[in-house]
Amino acid sequence: MAADARCRVRRAVARVLALAGLLLLAGCATTGGPDPLAPMNRRFYAFNSATDRLIMSPVARMYKTVTPKPLRASLTNFFHNVAYPDVIVNDFLQGRLGQGVDDIGRFVVNSTIGLFGLFDVATPLGLKAHVEDAGLTLGRWGVGRGPYLVLPFVGPDTLRNTPSLVMGIFTNVLYYVGAPALTVPLTVFDVINARANASASLRYVRENAVDKYVFTRDAYLQHRNYLQDGGHLPLKAVEQMMMPPGPAPAPADPPPLADPAPRSRVVMTVPGRPDVAIRPPVPAG
Repeated sequence: MAADARCRVRRAVARVLALAGLLLLAGCATTGGPDPLAPMNRRFYAFNSATDRLIMSPVARMYKTVTPKPLRASLTNFFHNVAYPDVIVNDFLQGRLGQGVDDIGRFVVNSTIGLFGLFDVATPLGLKAHVEDAGLTLGRWGVGRGPYLVLPFVGPDTLRNTPSLVMGIFTNVLYYVGAPALTVPLTVFDVINARANASASLRYVRENAVDKYVFTRDAYLQHRNYLQDGGHLPLKAVEQMMMPPGPAPAPADPPPLADPAPRSRVVMTVPGRPDVAIRPPVPAG
């Protein structure tokens, strides 16, 4: 039974690699900016959006209703932990030996004292989480990003990052459990839990973005660029970036004039301060 499941996984991996090869050929034959495959990407984006609206969004709402928040937090910790060997492998592939040793310690501590990762006890001990994957490793090896992609059922990606989909399978602890009766339900829970965690960000995009496809593309590429440059932006910070900004601070009073001119000949203006996230500069009235 386990052998059959692994054979199915290998066939799925072969299909992913074949798709990546076709996309590479398409990318080489296409000129343009960071999104030469926009027509295809927009179709896949529309398909993913419809799937999310009809299936994943209702399931995520029900999941959040019946699952207490502390339990959801523990499940999130668990799924992050079983996938964390992917970070460790890429640490060493990038030559980050010290970070790799720290991440091994984090994985061991959370897998033991943290009860298989249900509780994140490593972070308070100073073993913070890192974000590394095959796409970032290839980028640090000098491989170009390639065109932006939207993959069915997966979402935003780039050509360089597609090997992460394959590598993430073989570095996940669940792959080696060997019992589909256990791994399949856990994988389904992982997808539902991740969708529930992303609800606030997706709702903001749906309600505020003029062009949802462009907004999602730009946010994804900016975040990947940040990680590629050495930043490790936590998910909570990403969600905060996508939330609407608060009210702009009141402009300061203009400095007094040393030699005031007649009011009829002087017009005092105070330049407004732009909101860098959403709105253009607004002059103070």
